[in-house]
Amino acid sequence: MAFTRRRLLMMSLGSGAAMAAGAWTSLARFGRGGRHLADGAVTRTSWALGADVTMTVLDLPAARADRALDAAFGELETVETVMSLYRPDSQLCRLNRDRSLDRPHPYLVEVLAAAEATARLSNGAFDVTVQPLWQLFAACMKQGRLPTDSEIATARRSVDWRSVECSSDRVRLHEPVTAVTLNGIAQGFATDRAVAALRSHGVEHALVNAGEIGCVGAKPDGRDWSVGIQHPREWDAFVSLAALRARSLATSGDYETTFAGDFSQNHIFDPRTGDSPGELASVTIAAPTGLQADALSTAAMVLGAEQTLALIARLPDVDALLVRKDGRVLRTPGFEEVNDA
Repeated sequence: MAFTRRRLLMMSLGSGAAMAAGAWTSLARFGRGGRHLADGAVTRTSWALGADVTMTVLDLPAARADRALDAAFGELETVETVMSLYRPDSQLCRLNRDRSLDRPHPYLVEVLAAAEATARLSNGAFDVTVQPLWQLFAACMKQGRLPTDSEIATARRSVDWRSVECSSDRVRLHEPVTAVTLNGIAQGFATDRAVAALRSHGVEHALVNAGEIGCVGAKPDGRDWSVGIQHPREWDAFVSLAALRARSLATSGDYETTFAGDFSQNHIFDPRTGDSPGELASVTIAAPTGLQADALSTAAMVLGAEQTLALIARLPDVDALLVRKDGRVLRTPGFEEVNDA
């Protein structure tokens, strides 16, 4: 396959950055007001969830668009105060510290319930309790080495998604679990909340990039939003296009945070082995919600191509784009092939 030598994210808006979700590592900093474009769009870019977040509202008076953007960015702030691993006072940090959390925020309950459902659907490939493996690899990286097999085995003994108990009244971590991470699902949920906020303020046409991609409606002319997907090995190229209307898009890749120069060890862990899965370089999922797309893209990296395609075939309105480490690309009909232009 040939690849166009351009980096595109929101092709339909003329943006110039390819899609790459970063690690969720920083506090949110939200600016007010938007940059008002001559074509009637109002766009705002700020920092949230550890990455640049851009939202663009079309075909709405500027003042109303700004109020809608205020609400959408406010939703991202709420998600981060609940689910961040880097805010000591977040509900997730309190849960990891105290092993029990009373009166959890409804957003935390919703995300943990979705995480459990995805774990069951994927036979445990998706597991929010892999945080001890991340902590081990991050600590060893600071020492300039990879963990030993013995160290990985020890950390893996603290991984078991079935040991997270969640209700509207309380969340508890039972043995052997020591810590939970929501980095494989929370950005998608945050995208959904931003989209919902825009809709509640009368927005009918908008595109949201909060690490994962969401949209409100179609473009004002009725055409779908067109989003380019970054190639996992060619940083100035994209591997496919996705047409979005009432769906969201999420990508997981071995290139996002790496512990080895050959991408063999990265931030995605197979809960069964404690190592990073070895077949796929990236997975992009288009699904009805950002939460579903985000969780499925993480699970797919662990499942591999054959099991992922079998799973996707059972899910309504879900498409997948899989890039193997050897460069081969597998796709379902929702992703277009890209040729040189």
